[in-house]
Amino acid sequence: MDMKQLLYFCTIVEEGQITRAAQKLHMAQPPLSQQLRQLEEEFGVKLFDRHGRKLELTSPGKILYKRAKDLLSQASDTIEEVKETAKGFKGVLAVGANKSCFSHLSEKIRLFRRQYPLITFKLREGDTYYVTELLKEREIDLGIVRLPLANEGFSMLPLPPEPYIFVLPREWESKIGSSRSISLQHIIEFPLLLLHRINGTGQFELIVNELKRKGLVPEIVCECPDPSMLLSLVANGVGATIVPKSTLQSLQMTHMLSLEIKGTPLISESALIWLSDRYLSKSALRLIQTFEQQPV
Repeated sequence: MDMKQLLYFCTIVEEGQITRAAQKLHMAQPPLSQQLRQLEEEFGVKLFDRHGRKLELTSPGKILYKRAKDLLSQASDTIEEVKETAKGFKGVLAVGANKSCFSHLSEKIRLFRRQYPLITFKLREGDTYYVTELLKEREIDLGIVRLPLANEGFSMLPLPPEPYIFVLPREWESKIGSSRSISLQHIIEFPLLLLHRINGTGQFELIVNELKRKGLVPEIVCECPDPSMLLSLVANGVGATIVPKSTLQSLQMTHMLSLEIKGTPLISESALIWLSDRYLSKSALRLIQTFEQQPV
């Protein structure tokens, strides 16, 4: 068994057919089938149950797939570490973030680039679930997400907590008078548009549970995972929303008003995260240090 055979095996698993796997690997089907037979003969077990052209992993095959993925990832990390030692602080740093967390990242990139101008960035955007999946697939090095974090296997650097704020269309200003803050009891008088993750729990549940704790029943007219879409709806008078304060930092508030929420412990927590068992490049470690040393 060698690393190339493990790569072939994992590709067959992921493609579900030898034909498609051979196409992805840019090789002919017979040599790939031969490699699979050799692997099964070496282990003395069937790795797949064959249903026509479709392949389904056996129990031993599932164990090998998990271990093979780990070994291939470790090999990739080793190659990256060796290359990085030779080239110093150069290359690409891939970072994923919730859209509502980009304000945490923009200032850090500016500071980081002053010290390491040869590092370039590749940014990916998505909700917390999507960012953690990108990390597990090793498509990004670091992620910035809103908590809670359901997945295990991550290390994290907590970022400063921030309050939630209430945002409503400016045309509704007469409904709040001159006040610069608002209570939850007053908030439920407005139709609400709330952030809701596609997978997992988060801000939606935090807000709804706090309302329930106070015996309040909101009128929720829209749920959406994208804060920009929600705020666009607010600006157009569809409803009001509750978002972390930093979400508004890069927006023009011409058509919206924001108010502090009084009498509630609603706080948004976020964190810089990375895979616990993955080799981190020098540039990734330096970015973590930038977050540690500089105020957000």
